[in-house]
Amino acid sequence: MQYRKDKQQEDISLLGFGCMRFQKKGGSIDLEEAEKEIMEAYRQGVNYYDTAYVYSGSEEAIGKIFEKNQIRNKIKIATKLPQYLISSLEGINRYFEEELSRLRTTYIDYYLMHHLTDIAMWEKLKSIGIIDWIKKKKELGQIRNIGFSYHGNTEGFLKILNDYDWDICQIQYNYFDENTQAGVEGLKAAYEKGIPVVIMEPLRGGKLVHMLPKSAKEVMRQSGRPYTPAEWGLRWLFNQKEVSVVLSGMNSIEMVKENCRIASEAEIGHFTKEDFETLKEVTNKIKEKEKVGCTGCRYCMPCPKGVDIPGSFRCYNAMFIESKAEGRFQFAQTVGLTKKPAFADQCVECGKCEEHCPQNIPIRQKLKEADKALRPLPYKIGINIARKFMLRNGGK
Repeated sequence: MQYRKDKQQEDISLLGFGCMRFQKKGGSIDLEEAEKEIMEAYRQGVNYYDTAYVYSGSEEAIGKIFEKNQIRNKIKIATKLPQYLISSLEGINRYFEEELSRLRTTYIDYYLMHHLTDIAMWEKLKSIGIIDWIKKKKELGQIRNIGFSYHGNTEGFLKILNDYDWDICQIQYNYFDENTQAGVEGLKAAYEKGIPVVIMEPLRGGKLVHMLPKSAKEVMRQSGRPYTPAEWGLRWLFNQKEVSVVLSGMNSIEMVKENCRIASEAEIGHFTKEDFETLKEVTNKIKEKEKVGCTGCRYCMPCPKGVDIPGSFRCYNAMFIESKAEGRFQFAQTVGLTKKPAFADQCVECGKCEEHCPQNIPIRQKLKEADKALRPLPYKIGINIARKFMLRNGGK
């Protein structure tokens, strides 16, 4: 296993164990199988284990496993504060204490603000006293590193990144999403500030493995590299010095062993020019199913009315590259739940965006198409309900 450094110059394994996708048995986590997988990863050198309050049963399961095998002080736990459920300092304390209890520990190595989508969510936490709370928990040794996980656009990520002295951050990033969400710009900005970056969805939840078009798989085969689609995706990430940890939701011993092998072999800069060209062609094959030729360059932004133009197009394309349900889910997650509405129906057709689009996309027309596809009435109602739940003033 290879290791990179966190902000405190401690070793963190290049491959991290994402603890959201354990096998289930009778509706609950199969603790026996989870233990086998975690302990195999531990023996292979993995020391970073990522969970969250809302990952059903996950915190409790890994807490039991670490306690039973007496390895708590030999590994690092990352978990997350469900900030979308909180409106008071009392709520923060209540969730934190519950997480300590579930994990059977007295401290969290990496505590992240979960699922920030814009600066407003962080501002809300600051308004109820999170800064002083973090300081106190660090002084007590209950939190060793503080960070945030992010789903939103690059602009929002940079605002949050630069607003506080973070120890770590977590973003969605892969060869297909290089210029969406925080993107490569956010990755490099964090690296320049000395903030380790943890990567989630390195294979888009397996979609860059199981949902690749046959033409894309053929491109990989003809490259001459003996890599599986999963190995291509992981090696692309391991190649970058700005990446500190790549999370993988491993749910079999075979997957653990294979991913650990790749994380032990792949080095910074090992990708060749031909390798990059291969993945560029793979990306193009995937994009052949796109409805809008948006590259995510963001020259169209900011929209005077707050519409997330590239975000809408990315999710619209995902409906046809992946599935309708997935595209709509991504839209709800990254556009629909921002503090300030960013929907396409806010467009007043001023045309400013089209003046700056290097792809000459008829943005106003395509936004109408995208919004109609992404927000049919049942989804529109669902997003509105979710907004009230996620952004409400209530909570613990």
